[in-house]
Amino acid sequence: MLSRTAANLYWIARYMERAEMTARMLEVGSRNALLPNIGDGYRNEWSAILETCGATERFTEKFGEPVQHNIETFLFFDLGNPSSIASCISIARENARVVRTALTSLVWDVLNSAFQELNQMRRTERSKLPLSDLIDWTVKTCALVRGAIESTQLRNDGFYFTQLGYAVERADNTARLLDVKYYVLLPGTSYIGSGLDTYQWTTLLRALSASRAFNWTYKGELNAQKVAHFVILNQQSPRSLLSCARLASDHLDHLSRGYGTCSTSQTCARSLVAELAEAGVQDIFDEGLHEFLTRFILEIGKLDMSITDNYLRGEF
Repeated sequence: MLSRTAANLYWIARYMERAEMTARMLEVGSRNALLPNIGDGYRNEWSAILETCGATERFTEKFGEPVQHNIETFLFFDLGNPSSIASCISIARENARVVRTALTSLVWDVLNSAFQELNQMRRTERSKLPLSDLIDWTVKTCALVRGAIESTQLRNDGFYFTQLGYAVERADNTARLLDVKYYVLLPGTSYIGSGLDTYQWTTLLRALSASRAFNWTYKGELNAQKVAHFVILNQQSPRSLLSCARLASDHLDHLSRGYGTCSTSQTCARSLVAELAEAGVQDIFDEGLHEFLTRFILEIGKLDMSITDNYLRGEF
C-alpha cells in the first residue's frame, strides 16, 4: 500500500475518534457545570476542558474569557479550531474522498452523510441545537463509521492502519479525559472522597459510556482506585489504556507480518503493553496519577511519530 494511502486511512480513524472524544469532553463539562459552586467562587470545568483539548490559547485569542456558550461553539462548530468536531469530521471526510477506492461504499456513504448533516447543522440557528443533541449525534455518527469499517472492510493492511489510528487516538484521549478529572477539576485535596469527587468520577464513566460495564466489574463503593484500574489497567475495558496499547501492538504485528519486516513501532507498542500489563494501580498512585498520565501521553506521541516514520513516510 502507498504510504500516502496508509496515512489517509490512519487519519480518518484518528479524526473520527477525536471527534467522539471532544463530544465526550463536552458532556463532562456540561454535567459538572450543573453542580452547585462549593469552591468559594472557583469554577474551572470549562477551562479544564479547553486545557485538555490543548485549545486554551487559541480560544483565548478568539473569545477571551471561558464562557460556556462560546466554548461549546468553539469545540463543536469552529472550523478554525482543528480539534473541533466540525473540523475533525470535515478532515476525515476529505481523507476518505482522497482514498475513496480503498473504502467500501458503506463506509464512504456514512462519512459523507455525516459531513452533509454537519453542514446542515452549521446552517441552523444555534439556539435550536441543544448541546445534548449535538453530543448524541456525534457519538452515534462516530459509532456508525466505526461499525461500517468493522463490518465491511477487508482485513488487509488498509484495515490495520485504520484500527491503528483508532487505538492510538483512543489511548491518548482516554488518558487526557482521566487527567481532566483527577488533576484539574477537583477544587482541592480536601474534596477527595467527597460527594463532588464521586459525582465527577461517575460523570467520567458516563462520558466513556462505561458506567454499566464498571458496575458489572466492580462491587461496592465507587472510588478513585477502582475507576483508575478500570480505565487504565483492565483489559476487559475496551477503552482502557492497556486495551488500546494491545490493540495497537496487535495491528502493528499484522502489518509486520504482511510486509515481512519488523519496525521500531512494534518495539514501542510492546514496551507500552509490557509496562501496563505489569503495573498495579497502587504503583500508579505512588508515582502520581497526573504524572503517570502525562508520561503515558508522551509515550503515545512517540508511538505515533514512530508509526509515521516507519509506514506513513515509508522510512524503515
